[in-house]
Amino acid sequence: MVKQKVTDVASRIYLAFALILLYLPILILIVSSFNASPRNKAVWGGFSLSGYTKLFGNDMIMQALGTTILLAAGAAFVSTILGTMACIGMLGMRKRTKTWIMGLTNIPMLNADIVTGVALMLLFSRFISLSFWTMLIAHITLIIPYVVLCVQPKVMHMNMSMYEAALDLGASPSYAFWKVVLPELVPGIVAGFMLSFTMSLDDFSVTYFTKAPGIHTMSTMINAEYRKGIQTELYALSTIVFVMVLLVLFLMNRKAWRTTKKAERKGGGLS
Repeated sequence: MVKQKVTDVASRIYLAFALILLYLPILILIVSSFNASPRNKAVWGGFSLSGYTKLFGNDMIMQALGTTILLAAGAAFVSTILGTMACIGMLGMRKRTKTWIMGLTNIPMLNADIVTGVALMLLFSRFISLSFWTMLIAHITLIIPYVVLCVQPKVMHMNMSMYEAALDLGASPSYAFWKVVLPELVPGIVAGFMLSFTMSLDDFSVTYFTKAPGIHTMSTMINAEYRKGIQTELYALSTIVFVMVLLVLFLMNRKAWRTTKKAERKGGGLS
């Protein structure tokens, strides 16, 4: 009994310590975005919204934000399609072939980002000029494994007898795919899109080596501005991005919670 209590206390202390390490820096960041002190952000100079007003008037930051969102959304969209197609295509493969393809797919995820970035830079520089499109191709290469990681379990546990039954009842292969197969894969596809979007949004190394001069994303711009001194606008921008991600996660978890509740009610009604 005493041993169990000691274990519970130690677990709570560890959890509290982990939460402090994770969220205290974010809390400091949010507070700093409202700090009126123009230079020394370590000293509280009063509450002010000047960082947010300056943010929306800073063309360089807004352009970097737009490039970041466009790049992440485009890369996530294309990689989700390609990753889903790859997972479905592996259904008819032999086990050995599937293992080899999964191993090759996971290389960008296991490899160091800086190695991937330098390798892609050398490849692009040999054939084409660096541009937004080289960043897009690089990000797609980087995040496809995360889509496969999310969609593959759904494909493996999919009930193919439903698809075969639809074909027996006269449905065309394309119609059966859209009405039977795809709805079962939607949770994995959505999870893969969100994860790949987040990974693309957060990437620095691959973006830094594959971007053209004059093009900035949020990560590369913050890296360039850090040498001059971080401005209040960047604190405000980081706070807005954190709140947006938190809101998206809340809405997704709320939808999943409602779906689970409905399933439990139906199960209770049937019993």
